[in-house]
Amino acid sequence: MDIKVLGSGCCSNCETQMEIVKKALASTGKFAKLEKVVDLVEVMNYGVMSTPAIVINGEVKARGKVLNEQEVIALFE
Repeated sequence: MDIKVLGSGCCSNCETQMEIVKKALASTGKFAKLEKVVDLVEVMNYGVMSTPAIVINGEVKARGKVLNEQEVIALFE
């Protein structure tokens, strides 16, 4: 699984979302390549205008709000 957390680079919500994704991965025992993307051109290439956003295997799954751990786990399904 390939997961990207998209953000502006200076957003506390993006940092929080990254930590929640890490916890969700640890609690489920799933393995993923996890990357934080802060390049605004790359973020916009996903069609994301509000961050944080979560991209799983190239598909935008969430945008514009911080998901809790259970919501992130649901995205893995």
